[in-house]
Amino acid sequence: MNAMMRRVVVGTAAVSMALTLAACGKAGSSSSNSASSGDNKTIGLLLPENSSSIRYESFDKPLIEAKVKDLCPDCTVKYNNANGDAATQKQQFDTLVSQGVKVILLDAVDATGTASWVTDAQKKGVKVIAYDRLASGPVAAYISFDNEKVGELQGQALIDAINASGGNAKTANIVMINGSETDPNAGQFKAGAHKILDSGVGKVVYEQSGEWQPTIASQKIGAAITALGKNGFQAVYSANDGMAAAIITALKTAGINGMPVGGQDAAPDAIQRILTGDQAYTIYKAYKPEAEGAATIAVDLLHGVDVTGTATATTNSGGQSIPSLLLTPVVVTKKNIEQTVIADGLYKVSDICTAQYADACKAAGIQ
Repeated sequence: MNAMMRRVVVGTAAVSMALTLAACGKAGSSSSNSASSGDNKTIGLLLPENSSSIRYESFDKPLIEAKVKDLCPDCTVKYNNANGDAATQKQQFDTLVSQGVKVILLDAVDATGTASWVTDAQKKGVKVIAYDRLASGPVAAYISFDNEKVGELQGQALIDAINASGGNAKTANIVMINGSETDPNAGQFKAGAHKILDSGVGKVVYEQSGEWQPTIASQKIGAAITALGKNGFQAVYSANDGMAAAIITALKTAGINGMPVGGQDAAPDAIQRILTGDQAYTIYKAYKPEAEGAATIAVDLLHGVDVTGTATATTNSGGQSIPSLLLTPVVVTKKNIEQTVIADGLYKVSDICTAQYADACKAAGIQ
């Protein structure tokens, strides 16, 4: 099948079926497990952090491990989390290479600084898959979401929230707190959001990077309040839910209540804030098809299988065309919580509708 003819739709059975079929017949493959000849039974998994988003430890890691085990029962996953430190991740990467691991799933802390790592690894026969963020260098494959589309959805959802709250988006002043400048995804989120907001709102009056850190995001929104005054802006774009939580707390501390604030990641506390009206929306990027797609491609590469049949697109990076699997994000508001994150099994009703949020769930029709 031509890679460009297939389209992955988040949360559908077609995704799981396609990924399963793509991996059929490879689970029993094996060869020498020594470092000298290369480890064909181990996949390296390097994730970037666990402070600003719960997704990596709670979803990506276990989902990838489970899918690898399903496709290749005698394979293992060597996992490390860099806790937001690029130097630590470089050490973790080098250790995997020195141990003879031949396939590494890399979600880079600093995706702009990995070119030399990936190039050196390639020379040693190591295939690197860029996971969620497009790492620089000659990566063998890339799996993520349509990240500019994420930003577009965020921008439109913020406009909708302003209008729904009784405001007028066309005259509204907006504060933007973006993600880390070392994360290419953050740049794509920002570009997509600007594509919508620049013509859809009055003006972006303050824009800074929150570096994916809630404490920094809180400081930046505090600076915005000081510079603009409590009435100087009418909504806040936050690139993710972790920063949105800190922003909302800072706004409340300053006596600003009910201001539309958006996020991304569909974190459970974000869903609860949406139910209570503290947060306007989040972006749901279904972790299961992303993680399972990454695991499938990793097992393919481990056993020398061409991944272009699993890829759905190509991405240009540094002059090379990279086989890519790009998934579709979804906006989550109070109106569709049950039809998205609950229907997909990301959360149970009991996970969200704890005693503190029981009334909000009942009001939203979630029982």
